Amino acid sequence: FMAFEFDDIIASVLRFEGGYVHDPQDPGGETKYGISKRAYPKIDIKALTMARARTIYKNDYWTRGRADKLPGDLRHHHFDMCVNAGIKAAVKVLQKAANRKGCGLKIDGIIGPKTIKASESLTANDLAAERLRYYVNICRRKKHLRKFLYAWCWRVSEC
Repeated sequence: FMAFEFDDIIASVLRFEGGYVHDPQDPGGETKYGISKRAYPKIDIKALTMARARTIYKNDYWTRGRADKLPGDLRHHHFDMCVNAGIKAAVKVLQKAANRKGCGLKIDGIIGPKTIKASESLTANDLAAERLRYYVNICRRKKHLRKFLYAWCWRVSEC
C-alpha cells in the first residue's frame, strides 16, 4: 500500500513546476518552483528557496485545499490541481467529478464536509478524467493557452 501524504507527493509536483520561468503567456507570470509572483507579490521569486516553496505548498495548498481529508488515491490529483489551477478550481473539478457519480453537489469551489464525503465515490481515474475536461475546456476558450495542453495532460497522467 502506497502512502499518499504531502511528503510522498511534493517531489512529483515540484518536478512539474520546475525552476525559474518568466513566460509572458503564462497566467501566473514570473514563477519559481511553481510559486507565482501574481499569487505572492511580496516574495522575491528569483530568490525563493526550495524549502520555502515546500512550506508554501504545505500550508497554502495541501492544508487549505484539504487534500489530507480526501481518500488516499485522490490526494495526488487534488493537490496537484490545487497547485496548477488554484484551490477553488481544483475543488470545482472534484465536485463536478462527484456529480458525474450522482452526488448532486453545488459547484461552489468550497471543500466542506459534503464534498469530502462525496469524494469517497470517486476513483483516481474519475478525477483524472474531470481534470482533462477542465484543461481541454480552458484551451477551447483561451486559444493562446493551447501550448500548455500537452504538459497539462502529461501531468495528469503522472498523478
